[in-house]
Order: sequence, then structure tokens, then C-alpha cells
Amino acid sequence: MSFLSTLGSSTPLSEAVLAEHVWPLFSQVLQRDTREIYLANHSLGRPLDATAEHLAKGSRLWFEQLDGAWMPWWSEMEDWRAATAALTGAARADCIVPKTSAGQGLRAVLNSYATVPRVLSTDGEFDSIDHILKQYEHRGRAVLTTVPSRADGCYQVDDLIAKLDSIDLVVVSQVFFSTGQVLQELPKLVEAAHEAGAQVLIDVYHGYGVLPLDLATLDVDFAIAGSYKYLRGGPGVCWLYVAPEILASGATTLDTGWFAKKDPFTYRRPMPPEFAAGGDGWLESTFNPLGFYQARAGLALAGELGVARLRAYSLQQKGFLSRLLSERGITHFGADAQYGAFLTIPHAQPKALAEQLQEAGVNGDARSAGLRLCPDILNTEAQMITAADSLARLLA
Repeated sequence: MSFLSTLGSSTPLSEAVLAEHVWPLFSQVLQRDTREIYLANHSLGRPLDATAEHLAKGSRLWFEQLDGAWMPWWSEMEDWRAATAALTGAARADCIVPKTSAGQGLRAVLNSYATVPRVLSTDGEFDSIDHILKQYEHRGRAVLTTVPSRADGCYQVDDLIAKLDSIDLVVVSQVFFSTGQVLQELPKLVEAAHEAGAQVLIDVYHGYGVLPLDLATLDVDFAIAGSYKYLRGGPGVCWLYVAPEILASGATTLDTGWFAKKDPFTYRRPMPPEFAAGGDGWLESTFNPLGFYQARAGLALAGELGVARLRAYSLQQKGFLSRLLSERGITHFGADAQYGAFLTIPHAQPKALAEQLQEAGVNGDARSAGLRLCPDILNTEAQMITAADSLARLLA
């Protein structure tokens, strides 16, 4: 699938270029621009027009072919795995294991250990990850050690490395959801963890599609993410990455189902159970195939635009919005490359501020660190000026 045959692969992104080549692909959702300036692109990503067409195609197969739909549905899943592998630098497509949530991927990893795993993480992980790890600790299914942020609110890999003794699994974010901090020196952490005998799971959800990613080069054992945010694929389309070395070891997980069986359609039931080769051995039970159609257009667009080019434009947009906020005396952080795709405005009551801003026609969101605003390729400079003016009036 190609959306951008008229746009060269090296053409820098600009508002004019995007208006000509990209905005027409979003005509349905951009109708909302008359009612709202959407700056919550770090949360639910805006879908392409083609997403509705692809979903209709996937569901039409059900009506027209009934159980015969499973062949094209399965092919759609394999295409999605291959495209996801290409975007993330995975060595091969079967390293990408479909999941309905990133948390499901984490549980599959935790449940792959034969003994209670000793887990090292931070106290800044996303709520699902934090909640799962604490429940496993509470139920005696994991021994959890968490590292706090430093006085500046940021996390450092050296603080994790100092706690690696007797750890089985490190679980840490590439980009921290609350502040947008990009964790620097991830390769250093991975190397130190492996030297200490620990495996590493990276949560890349908050950078997936907006920060360049090469999982094979990074040499992580596991990674989790999904299409909800910058991949414009909506909820329920997530994945677990399992490194080729882990797959070659024959490791399996308790989170399994009949699609993970060797030759599942022979309906054999050996004991002990036999698993499919490679990443298919980490599949589970019958899945929702429409999710792969739902995610197709956003994944293709990100692949064509290129994540490096999207990152460059994101930094440009953040810089422009940052200058607007500074000119209006609004304290904020997150504009430089040490952060992900959004800016944060510290505030004592960020949720109330976000609600007031939405009433004024600007959609952002709030976390504990403050109000979060994230421009993307569909936002204009005029919209950012209006948003900054609205925010300045509310804070006056």
C-alpha cells in the first residue's frame, strides 16, 4: 500500500508539504478542526480515511465468506507483523507477537519464568505496567525493586545499573509517560543487565512511531508497544517483541492458547504440550482479526513518511509551540530532544486546567506532571498560536 507516491522519501516535512500530500488522507477527522484544536496526539492518534475502508473490508469478509474469512484474516495478521517488524528493526516478522494490550505482553514475559522472577523497574512506569508489577509482587509471583527519579524528576540508567545484582528482568520505559523524558543510554543499561545475567523488557509505547527504534541493534530481550498513539491504529492492536535468541532457546509462557500449539489444526493434545516454532509459540487463543485492518493505514503511513523524518518535524513543532509559550510567560518543559513528542505545562490542578482548555476549544490532557500538549503533522502553526493564546488567558 502506498499513500505518498508523489512525495519523495527525502523531502523534509513542512506545513505546505503536509497540506498537499498528507492532510487529504485525513479529510474525515479534520472536519473536527472547525470545533476543536486537537493537541492530544500523544494519546489517541487521529485515524486516516482509509482506516474506515480497511475495517469495512475486514468485516465484509465475515459477511461474505463466514469461516472462509480466516485465511485472508490470517494473512492480514502476518502482513501487520512484517510491517511492524520493519518499523521497529526487529530481525524477523515472527519476533512480533500480537497482543491486545502492552500489559498482556508484560504478563506473558513474567509468566515465562519457571521460578518467581526478581524484577527491577522504576516508579515512573505507565499505570498498567506499574499495576501489573505490584499485583505480581502482592501475590508472590514476583519480587519487585523500584528505582525513584532524581530530584529533577528524571530517571538515570546508572541508578538502575546499581540495583542489578540478583535481578532476572528489568522493565523500563524508553519514554516516560508522565513527563516525556527519553531515557538516555539505553544500550548501556541493556549491556550491563546482560552482563549481570538479567533480561530486559523495554516499554516503547510512548515513543513508538515518533522516535526511531532498532530493537535488534538495541539487543533487548523483550519490548512492548501498541498502535493507539502515534501509529493511529486505535485501541487493542498491541505487540510483544521477543528476541530471536529467546525464541531459539525454546522459552514458552503460561499465557498461551491453541494458536501457539504445534500444528494446531491437527487437534493433537500431547503431554507435555508442543509449541509452534519461533514467535508463533507465543501466540494465544482466537484473536480479533479486525484489529489488524484497523491498524493498517497508520502503520503504512508511518513507514512511508519514516520515523526519523517524523521525529525531525515533531522537534520543529515542539520548538515553535515552546517559543509561543515562552513569549506568553508560560512555564513548560519538553521541547528538546531529551523528551518525546509532547510539552508539559506544570500546574497544581492539571486535570481542571485541561478541562477548562477543552471548553475553550483546545484538546490536551493531564497527568501528574501537568498539562500535556502534543502537536503533530495535522496541526498548523495558526492552531498552535490560538492554543497558546487560550492557555495564556486561562493562566492569567
